[in-house]
Amino acid sequence: MSADTDGRGLAFTLVILLGGLVFGFGLGLSGMAKPEIVLDFLQFEDFGLLFVMGGAAVVSGVTIFGATNFLDRAPLTGRGYTRRLKTFDKNVPIGGAIFGVGWGLSGICPGAAYASVGLGNVTILWAILGMFLGAYAQGFVRSSRAEETDAAAAPSTD
Repeated sequence: MSADTDGRGLAFTLVILLGGLVFGFGLGLSGMAKPEIVLDFLQFEDFGLLFVMGGAAVVSGVTIFGATNFLDRAPLTGRGYTRRLKTFDKNVPIGGAIFGVGWGLSGICPGAAYASVGLGNVTILWAILGMFLGAYAQGFVRSSRAEETDAAAAPSTD
């Protein structure tokens, strides 16, 4: 999908690219793109990652607070700010637990995995492949269950 056909324009695409560059640079600079540093954090040996994540959360929170309180529309899309409410269901803690196991096994978060490739960690491509396969498997299971539910709800023609 090109920038011209998705209705968002070139400016939107360039800002997204810039955001990705800043994000990747920050991950590399902070060490969050190095699995050994992440694993040290998860084993309670190095708490630097806590400060990186906390700092990022504060900057993001202030930015979102400022944008939603002082601007009536998003600058690039022109859409009004809305809040998306999602119900809390059993998939949230189960998915979070599975995500945590994968994080601990690979030593890397999905976003940081891409930045890790940029730092020369080519073996992390196996973890990225695993993320894609895991997401595909989850989507396959969810769509199979939806088809079973639809089939069970359909009236019988017997």
